[in-house]
Amino acid sequence: MDKESIDNLARKLADAVPDGLKNMREEAETTFRSVLSQSLAKLDLVTREEFEVQEAVLKRTREKLDALEKDLKMIARQQ
Repeated sequence: MDKESIDNLARKLADAVPDGLKNMREEAETTFRSVLSQSLAKLDLVTREEFEVQEAVLKRTREKLDALEKDLKMIARQQ
């Protein structure tokens, strides 16, 4: 997640703070932003592009495996 996305999410969370605690809104938003940034930094995330590349590699690998399995079945029937 980029900084703008984290800021938007922190703002939305702070907006959800009950009316009686609105005076704490700024502090809550800062805290939310910090917690979100730290938590996301700990995750081992990949970009959408990296994910899609790996997804394509996996699809090609699956197709090759399926073809090899089909070939093996055909060879087994011939014996």
